[in-house]
Amino acid sequence: MALRFRLRDIALFERPVRFARPFRFGAVTVEATPQLFVRVEIEAEGGTRSVGAAAELLVPKWFDKRPQLSPEQTIANLRRSLAIARELYLAQPSFDSAFGLHAARIAAQLSACAQEDIPPLAAAYGPAEIDKAVLDAVLRVADTDFFRGMAGNIAGITARLTPDLSDAEVADFLTTRKPLARVAIRHTVGLDDRIEGEGGVADPHENAAARYFKLKLSGDLEADVWRLRRIGRELATLSHNYMVTLDANEQYAELTALGALVDRLDRDSTLAPISAKLLYIEQPLPRDLTRQSPLGILADRDFIIDEADDSYDAFPFACRLGYRGVSSKSCKGIYKSILNATRAAKWNAEGGRFFLTGEDLTCQPGLALQQDLALGALLGLHHAERNGHHYVDGFGRTPQREAEAFAVAHPDLYRTQPAGVRLAIHDGDLLTESLHGAGFASSVHPDWSSLPPLQQAAPKTPKEHLA
Repeated sequence: MALRFRLRDIALFERPVRFARPFRFGAVTVEATPQLFVRVEIEAEGGTRSVGAAAELLVPKWFDKRPQLSPEQTIANLRRSLAIARELYLAQPSFDSAFGLHAARIAAQLSACAQEDIPPLAAAYGPAEIDKAVLDAVLRVADTDFFRGMAGNIAGITARLTPDLSDAEVADFLTTRKPLARVAIRHTVGLDDRIEGEGGVADPHENAAARYFKLKLSGDLEADVWRLRRIGRELATLSHNYMVTLDANEQYAELTALGALVDRLDRDSTLAPISAKLLYIEQPLPRDLTRQSPLGILADRDFIIDEADDSYDAFPFACRLGYRGVSSKSCKGIYKSILNATRAAKWNAEGGRFFLTGEDLTCQPGLALQQDLALGALLGLHHAERNGHHYVDGFGRTPQREAEAFAVAHPDLYRTQPAGVRLAIHDGDLLTESLHGAGFASSVHPDWSSLPPLQQAAPKTPKEHLA
């Protein structure tokens, strides 16, 4: 049964994060960016109060890749998305469910952001992060964990935003969830990452014995083919089986260029170590072009949308174009992931072959990683891209006391080394047992006293939209 509450407060904070190595994807290289933290306070019917938390990197040039915007401007837009969402969520302090709160405000959020020239994917970031913190607080009021709470639909998820589903289908999907005890990591190979030798893709000290690999593409066909050949030679030396996914981050400018890539994968024997192990290709085309371009015969390969997943109707629309899957990312919204998984289960029961994948926009150890990991475990995603621990040195600039608190509370997920607390990967897998405590996948919260407030981004004027 859904728990009803009203919001008492939403506070937004940030902490600088410096990467241990550059992360190049698409047309951007990230070496540092802030991490957002959300703290909410709710009051349940009956008067019990609770605090919830969430975290996520403010990643530049992913939510909005428009070339005229600087990385700093795209981060400012994410800050505005959060500020607008905070105002909307606090505007009507009436009692509601967690999903009801989200559903009642998402249209206004998208509209308000559009007036400031913030596109839908960036607009959804604010509600996505507040929703995670709200759900954490709701679960703590009920003294239950994420998996049991979602099985009982404590968030009150309905088909209100997905008219192709029914309330009963959503409820039935949630009650049948059997969370995974282990989730395999999918090791990201960024465009600037070393390929051969020590520190390369086949180095077990670098890839943590991963069995799955996510390979970034640049959109330059010959450069991508040359690079995939090199990666394939290295992966072929592994002593265990492996599978790969390819991620173009919208870099293939049109369908003909994408067809040329698929043709090379099908016909070039030097790419066999990649093509024979390929699970799917992620977001090859720009998001706007995706909606205009049926895949046709290319749909013989499995394709998924990621950046094009910017609305509640994006997944079914893409499937009509020949796509088979959609990414799950908590930064895009936990409720959209759950409803998309409900759709895939429904369509597959009718004879289809559709799926969700676990992708990771550099979720950092602690709240962000744990909540996204729990979401994937709930949805049955057996492997997920995990790159936060790879591109950032452990907990980064997190105070030592805070990092150690996470390590004590979640000993299956972290290990303490002389250099600090690090993610614990067990034969290529992450364990989920400690995520079953009360709250949304974390038994501890950040050290709020160590966090400065989120920097404010000023609202844009109509003239600025046209600049």
